[in-house]
Amino acid sequence: MTSRHISRLVANQTIFFCCDMQEAFRPNVKYFSEIMEIARRLIEGGKHLGIPLVVTEQKGYPSELEKTVKELDVSHGSVFEKKKFSMFIPEVESLLKEKKSKTVVLFGVEAHVCILCTALDLREKEYEVHIVADGCCSRAMSDRALAYERLKQAGCIMTSCETVLMELLGSKDHPKFKDVQKVVMDRAPNTGLYRTDN
Repeated sequence: MTSRHISRLVANQTIFFCCDMQEAFRPNVKYFSEIMEIARRLIEGGKHLGIPLVVTEQKGYPSELEKTVKELDVSHGSVFEKKKFSMFIPEVESLLKEKKSKTVVLFGVEAHVCILCTALDLREKEYEVHIVADGCCSRAMSDRALAYERLKQAGCIMTSCETVLMELLGSKDHPKFKDVQKVVMDRAPNTGLYRTDN
């Protein structure tokens, strides 16, 4: 019988990637406010759990795309500017090696561009990638749906915000359980994943 790899999140091997949650994308990305709330929960929950955070900000040409939205406190994270679509820039690759992180939890915008390019680069380098499906979006839902199919084909794990945080906790006996429970206590917003969302 062949052994099967079980993809599980382990806190000391996991890093969170928050991709391009910038003010300039707010008017055009579908469900941006809801995605932002999911990102907030992940960032806050991850902070309680001591999960390292990488944040990127896409630089526009010729105009600037502005900074990460003020609703997200990324002050404890490592923030990088980028011009390529993928977050997997040399500075981020170095940080991954330094942190000895084997697993990336990825969320942000846009699913069919920067999220997809980042995930493909990471998979090519044999990192395990968990895509927070309720924490990513695009301007068009068809683009998001097709991106999710491609991500699954590339071997990414499709998951949700609450699943990520609960899996990292592992038990109600975790010393940070009550802190993280407060983060996810309210029902998650409808991010348009399913007609019966919530």
